[in-house]
Amino acid sequence: MSLGTTAGVGLVGLAGHVVEVQAQLAYSVPGFTLVGLPDTSLSEARDRVRAAVLSSGIAWPNRKITVNLSPASLPKGGSAFDVSIAVAVLAGAGEVPADGLDRVVHLGELGLDGRLQPVRGVLPAVAAAVAAGFRDVVVPTADVEEASLVPGARVRGATTLAEVVALHGGTPPRVPDVDPVRRPRGTTTDRDLGDLVDLMGQEVPRVALEVAAAGGHHLLLTGPPGAGKTMLAQRLPGILPDLTEPEAVEVTAVHSLAGTFDPAAGLITRPPYEDPHHTATPASVVGGGSGTPRPGAASRAHRGVLLLDEAPEFQSKVLETLRQPLEQGELVIHRAHGAARFPARFQLVMTANPCPCGMGSGKGLDCTCTPMARRRYFGRLSGPLLDRVDVQVEVQPVGRVDFAAGAGEPSADVAARVAAAREAARARYAGTPWSVNAEAPGSWLRDRLRPRRGVLADVDRALDEGRLSLRGADRVLRIAWTVADLAGRDAPAAGDVAFAMALRTGRRA
Repeated sequence: MSLGTTAGVGLVGLAGHVVEVQAQLAYSVPGFTLVGLPDTSLSEARDRVRAAVLSSGIAWPNRKITVNLSPASLPKGGSAFDVSIAVAVLAGAGEVPADGLDRVVHLGELGLDGRLQPVRGVLPAVAAAVAAGFRDVVVPTADVEEASLVPGARVRGATTLAEVVALHGGTPPRVPDVDPVRRPRGTTTDRDLGDLVDLMGQEVPRVALEVAAAGGHHLLLTGPPGAGKTMLAQRLPGILPDLTEPEAVEVTAVHSLAGTFDPAAGLITRPPYEDPHHTATPASVVGGGSGTPRPGAASRAHRGVLLLDEAPEFQSKVLETLRQPLEQGELVIHRAHGAARFPARFQLVMTANPCPCGMGSGKGLDCTCTPMARRRYFGRLSGPLLDRVDVQVEVQPVGRVDFAAGAGEPSADVAARVAAAREAARARYAGTPWSVNAEAPGSWLRDRLRPRRGVLADVDRALDEGRLSLRGADRVLRIAWTVADLAGRDAPAAGDVAFAMALRTGRRA
């Protein structure tokens, strides 16, 4: 009886866990048993590994093989364990020197021809390995660029299983000279979302967009068709500042797991943008699916913008599942075998017509909808969801006066003010877990304003009259601090609070 040991990484959501891969070869009835809570795709590794070993010209050990993935209580899935299983089996058979293999992490899927296939989630997997003290990592050649983005990792790439054997000091019969399997290109492409200079007029919505960008606030734009709601919303990513290095690593890890990351471009440094269609299912927006949960559009928009254009047209299940990430900044997807967590601290931007015909804004003289139809249509956006949206403004149709006034400010000028406001907020929250006003708790903001008597008078009055919930009052304070940051003030004045109240309680149909 002999034993071979190496390491792999199992991903549960975005959290990586180093897994000890042990292969025991006993002189008994030949067979291959894989234990340690593998899912279906991982259980199929038995056939892939055997075929890859034979294709590499290495004799398959005709013994009773038992492979254990430890800890056995951790659910494991995917094909990224193929290489580690193959190395452990070959180490047990004496084809690979066993010394030091237990400190090397192997990632990659095996093809039947012995070539290593790239896998998803290499960045978070390598990061988890380095954090656990495993610095030596072997990955498919196509994944070397991505794995090398992790500081402290000693990454070695391999094209075939025979090359992996030779890398560890083994002597395979031959090392095929073949081209490496290419990594599939990411499914997302860079889109030109336009510039604010393209919009005519819309002074109040422009200010609302700037405030939302500076403070990381959620935004609702209502108004008739053609008023420019979607154009405004699409230009929000263009005025957001670049991601910090820790944020870039978080975002890149999510897109690596989702399969939408191109490592040739390095870490993702710009805020991501996602705009799912209104026919999207809950699983496609919040994540999930059969088998191992995958991140949805909400997680792919982490540290960026999630646009729900024509929000009342989305399924109520989709809208209501967003309430948790809006409050907590993460999504927890529960399955029978456990829970997967994905970061989801995005800015939600919703656009909506006031009614089915879209003409119910203002006095609504051209509206053909019944009062019940209007109420039912906008009622698809529930009160609890709207209470979590900080800035809510109405976008009026553009008139001839707006055209005569010409184009407004370009995105670059607005982005400069937004960056300055965010720097002021980051300095204020130094030493805390928060970086933007939208993340700060209301109690902390209120304590900073208590010495300034009279500043909160409007908020207190709205609370007494029932026009604001306590959550709404906290969000008014967050907006007020953002308005003060844009104006260069150390703290909001009474006028900033009044303006924040107007942005928060925007008129809706």
